[in-house]
Amino acid sequence: MLRQYELVERVKEYDPDADEALLNRAYVYTVQKHGSQKRASGDPYFSHPVEVAGLMTDLKLDQETIITALLHDTVEDTLATIEDVEKNFGPKVARLVDGVTKLSKIEQMPEDERAAENLRKFLLAMSEDLRVLLVKLADRLHNMRTLHHIKNPDKRRRIARETMDIYAPLAERVGMYEYMREMQLLAFEQLEPEAYDIITKRLEQLRQTDTGQVDRIALDIKQALSEAGLDVGVWGREKHPYSIWRKMAERHLPFEQISDIMAFRVLTENPEDCYRALGKLHRTFQFVPGRFKDYISTPKNNGYRSLHTTLFYDRSMRVEVQIRTREMNQTNEFGLAAHWAYKQGDRPDGAVGWLRDLIEIVDASHDAEELLEHTKLAIYQDRIFAFTPRGSLFQMPKGATAVDFAFAVHTDLGAQTVGAKINGRHMPLRTPLNNGDVVEIIKSGNAQPQLSWLGFVVTGKARAAIRRAVRMKERDEVAEIGRKLFDEIVERLPTKVGKKAIAQATERLEFAEVEDMMYAIGSSKLSDRDVMEAIVPGSTADMPKELSQGRAISIKGLPPGVAFELAQCCHPVPGDRIVGLRIKGVGVQVHAIDCLELANGVDADWVDLSWGERSRGAIGRLNIVLYNRAGTLAEMAGVFARNNSNVINLELTHRDEPFHTYEVDIEVQDLAHLTRIISSLRASDAVAQADRI
Repeated sequence: MLRQYELVERVKEYDPDADEALLNRAYVYTVQKHGSQKRASGDPYFSHPVEVAGLMTDLKLDQETIITALLHDTVEDTLATIEDVEKNFGPKVARLVDGVTKLSKIEQMPEDERAAENLRKFLLAMSEDLRVLLVKLADRLHNMRTLHHIKNPDKRRRIARETMDIYAPLAERVGMYEYMREMQLLAFEQLEPEAYDIITKRLEQLRQTDTGQVDRIALDIKQALSEAGLDVGVWGREKHPYSIWRKMAERHLPFEQISDIMAFRVLTENPEDCYRALGKLHRTFQFVPGRFKDYISTPKNNGYRSLHTTLFYDRSMRVEVQIRTREMNQTNEFGLAAHWAYKQGDRPDGAVGWLRDLIEIVDASHDAEELLEHTKLAIYQDRIFAFTPRGSLFQMPKGATAVDFAFAVHTDLGAQTVGAKINGRHMPLRTPLNNGDVVEIIKSGNAQPQLSWLGFVVTGKARAAIRRAVRMKERDEVAEIGRKLFDEIVERLPTKVGKKAIAQATERLEFAEVEDMMYAIGSSKLSDRDVMEAIVPGSTADMPKELSQGRAISIKGLPPGVAFELAQCCHPVPGDRIVGLRIKGVGVQVHAIDCLELANGVDADWVDLSWGERSRGAIGRLNIVLYNRAGTLAEMAGVFARNNSNVINLELTHRDEPFHTYEVDIEVQDLAHLTRIISSLRASDAVAQADRI
């Protein structure tokens, strides 16, 4: 562990103007606050924030970041508060510490919800100041280095999985490849211990039988480039076990068939020398077609720049070579932190423009499950390059479609997409894009995102935006139903109702907006009695508490004794406009006035019908699309139960990867009752779509 004076000396080496007294005070503060707390390893707890601060000095970060690293656990794990931190170290440090600190109020949440809320707060803080991310990554890296001290294997695996899914990809997205590789390696050891042991033993065997082969290849590459007048440095290294394991899994190959385990790095003085070195190597050694990538002319989103190629050495061994300048190498290994010069008012530059997408995802995600899913999609996928017709470049995950591309350009463009041209040809929106495709999006101001798009889009931003648009559309429909039901409720009141009364009712029911109240009425979250009482207090005193149910159906317009049946094609319920058809051997068949089957009976004897005054009770048929995940069927059944409706028949009619479609027959009292049930279904997180048949 770094001593107090050692930490201060490290900072003063690269920042002579740093406030030595403030650094000393922060060191003492964290030691005092953590006091006698111990880590799983038995070490004093304050050794952890001190080591995290040491990692920050390795990156030569400013004193505010160093102090944040020292204090990052004080608010979460001690009696210190953000107010204490601000009083002692200023508002900037307090804001940074708050960004790294987990929310204390969510400690009792389920695991996924807690992880999602932590991630949500972290991403929002990171969007304001990227130093939050740098401290968090160092915090996680040091925790991973000491993970083996935790005795509970399930806890170790949970932390390792979170690191692999969230923090290693975040490190990659800001170009901190050294952090990413070490996190992946340490997480891999916990998640796949058997595979880790096998691969590390194989690598050790290769080292023992290498007999200087790596040095020999590096020397041959350096000599070939020296003959071309290039002053370069060449280093060889083996790929780390997790990288090898991924390649084995993706290509379904055994270890023996992985030919490019060795990778070599060539460092030059300037970008022009990079291309000269590439040409010389391709003339000296045979190169593998299709394995060349130019990240200098087209850098990755995280600012990574390098030339990649694969060569045949001695006509049999594949050798991966990366060519870059020394400056590029420093940036590639430590990303933003390698050239960090923080000034007040700075904001993330183009190299981390993906942050804007993450913040949109935070805003659009409806729950913990969606947030985690969308964020993982946004930060952890292999990339391809696609272009707009004007030449603007967008990096997309492999498998991305034209719809993903439209949302990547702009959320509004994605929402208005109706078609796409890929390389000048009209193609289906679900067509996967290839590297270098030119994509032209055809839009319409009247278009809306379609629920079916969720079946093929792959980016977190697109999925979040589509789901949000679908929810907003359903919310508007439910609110519109609520307004109609509200008007019916108002008619039953003993007095006229004005805007002031409606505003007061909204306040009494504790809604922020009138629209929220209408949505609650439409989704059956409020009873008629609640609404009436909120509008005119005391108006429900004489009302019976329960409305009678199950009254018999009566039809006006039929002679006494004439048999009738409710048509199975449209399932009319009391409240629908109805018409009768005289069917031989059946009697009168009752249809809803808008039933499509009526077109087949235009020559039949029509009977003008209406419901009796107190007709209640019928069968309604619904088409319901559920999300294909655990518990959605139970949630649908719960909606029926809460609305006092019996399920008569349930049939699974279509099964798709993201959705299951059901046809459901339910007992309802009347049209208003059926409308409330449909509204409640549309308001449920389990239901993607609900319509009456």
